[in-house]
Amino acid sequence: MPEKPSLRSDASPRPAKKDPLVSLARYSEVGFIIPAAVLLGFFLGKLADYYLHTKWLYLVGLLFGAVVGFWQMIRMAVGAFKKDE
Repeated sequence: MPEKPSLRSDASPRPAKKDPLVSLARYSEVGFIIPAAVLLGFFLGKLADYYLHTKWLYLVGLLFGAVVGFWQMIRMAVGAFKKDE
């Protein structure tokens, strides 16, 4: 029976080249996350205002969307920092 070729453990892995388009996509996503979260919160608040016959829930949705947007941006930044190390 022929022997299977073994992988050498002493071979050093090549450093991965960073594709500029991947970096561009990652960082341009930040510019869309916050406005999208704020708008989604605003429209969900307006929808809740319509069904509950109130006039202030859009502000809650607006603030909630802003908090979620910034939280997601911070998560992305921390994740990108860990990948770069």
